[in-house]
Amino acid sequence: MKVNKNSINNVLIGKRMSDSELSGEKYNILWGIPVFASDAISSVSYAGEEILLVLLPALGAMSYKYFLPIVTAIIVLLAILVFCYRQTIDEYPHGGGAYIVAAKNLGEIPGLIAGAALIIGYILTVAVSSCAGAAAIISAFPELINAKAFIAFAIIVLLTWGNLRGMRESAILFGVPTYIFIAVMLTMIVTGIIRYISGTYTPAEVRIVTENSMDTMIFLILKAFASGCTALTGVEAVSNGVANFREPAQKNAKKVLIAMAGFVCIVFFGVSLLIKWFNIAPAEDATAISVLAEYVFGAGSVMYYVVQIMTVVILALAANTAYAGLPLLMAVIASDGYLPRWLNLRGTRLNFSNGIIVLLATSSILVFAFNGSQHLLLPLYASGVFISFLLSQVGMLFHWISAKGEGWKFKAAVNGFGTLVTGCTLVVIAAMKFTQGAWVTLVCIAGLVLMMYRIKRHYEIVSDDLRMQSVGEVKKILSYAGPGKAILPTSSLTRSFVKTLNCALGCGFDEIEIYNVSGSEEYALELKKKIAELDLDDNVYFAHDTTPYRNINEMLIQHVEEEAKNLPPHRNITVMMGSIVTNNIWEAMLHNHTTKRLQKVMERNPKVSVFTVPYILKRAYPRKKEN
Repeated sequence: MKVNKNSINNVLIGKRMSDSELSGEKYNILWGIPVFASDAISSVSYAGEEILLVLLPALGAMSYKYFLPIVTAIIVLLAILVFCYRQTIDEYPHGGGAYIVAAKNLGEIPGLIAGAALIIGYILTVAVSSCAGAAAIISAFPELINAKAFIAFAIIVLLTWGNLRGMRESAILFGVPTYIFIAVMLTMIVTGIIRYISGTYTPAEVRIVTENSMDTMIFLILKAFASGCTALTGVEAVSNGVANFREPAQKNAKKVLIAMAGFVCIVFFGVSLLIKWFNIAPAEDATAISVLAEYVFGAGSVMYYVVQIMTVVILALAANTAYAGLPLLMAVIASDGYLPRWLNLRGTRLNFSNGIIVLLATSSILVFAFNGSQHLLLPLYASGVFISFLLSQVGMLFHWISAKGEGWKFKAAVNGFGTLVTGCTLVVIAAMKFTQGAWVTLVCIAGLVLMMYRIKRHYEIVSDDLRMQSVGEVKKILSYAGPGKAILPTSSLTRSFVKTLNCALGCGFDEIEIYNVSGSEEYALELKKKIAELDLDDNVYFAHDTTPYRNINEMLIQHVEEEAKNLPPHRNITVMMGSIVTNNIWEAMLHNHTTKRLQKVMERNPKVSVFTVPYILKRAYPRKKEN
């Protein structure tokens, strides 16, 4: 039975959607929150843990004295960024975030740096979130620890499938669990506070052995702050994806931004407060959230497993923020010519499916390269994110100074303060995390910028090459047009060659050369005799060369190039070759595909046009006729 490809696509990703349905696919506030805020919300499951992993080995029980102030500083920084990005949404409602802001106000290279930093940040978001989700699963089922990378990969595949089904379906599919996670976290926070106030708990004994550290206290705190800044990833996702919101898009985007900040502040601070009160420390096989859930709800309780399951879900949904933001960002950059233009094409479900596939491939490579460890990936993470933060704030500052307008001084002061804060934070992160892998991110950003710059130059060269200056130039080229000459390479009279010859005769060429290269003069003359018996028109003639070295393809290419040299301007030689079409991949492996290889070489000559005439082979095992 014949398999219908469209039927399979309809089952897997849904039916094709028309352009008129795009507005219905965009997000309202209810579904915009889980799609764009899940990355920032999910960071509460590992940001506090990253701070403790820096403090505990050096300070032991003293760590909890500095833990909450560091968390508070991060929340204050989040509030500053949210206030600044509200202004970005107002001024640049079509999305693109830091890339658009930097490109329009600071120039091409700063724009490319911001775009590259965002792209790498989004890819790392998927890799880190899926690995953190896998870690949460392993916390509940430690026997799966050796399959961590494969679990993370499975999460990425699931997200890819959901997003290929379209924006609205992915929002509903992945949105509800975000609200459940928030409810579960609030339940744990309230329950933990009640247990603390009532005294029905026993603080955990801090078993961390203090290491001798050369860091001074200030540098230790800065290093912990740099680690905890992973909580701020995803803040810019809303400004990048304004175009994905329903009208009024700007108003809805700003409401989602505020809601995101509110959820993050409440949940992050509440969880951190319980970690401090209960002296929670992450274990080798259990996350800090997992240990906290044990203390609040009891090990093995239903709510403990609910927390673990919802942590896995929200960490997967954090990666979903990248699926909402990166394809749109790459489409914006591609529309400017800095990325392949096929990234700007919407798929059958009105999403940028090519960008979704790129995200699947790149994040999966990272997951397996780092063996599913989010702790190894996180140092690569924050530096790139804060580069985009800084360039966005500097760009907005220049925008207000240049555009002025009502209240511009206050707005410029806001983004000026944002520039100072994000700049200082970037310096801290780069300094504290450089040797741990932040340098890799910087190298990757530089490489991506160079690649995007070269892509743009390629498109400019192509545009200049294809552009016609005037109608007169077109007329001049067309005046050289004529039937022209065709060369038909052949080794024998086959059905494929006869079909090609028949096609050439129908094209009206004024000269058709049947060309043969063989190892013997006798064979060539025998072939010439057979062709003569066909009683073809006078404009069809036979030509041949012989070679004892079996370099038939080389001789053919040389012959075509020599013929092309003698042509007047704007005239072409047409090479027509038969091409065998096999029925499946196994049959294709049995043929040498000479025609394709010759075509790739000859089509590089500007005076040569190459056409292939397909000949479909008979099936070795014909299908049975359906009744």
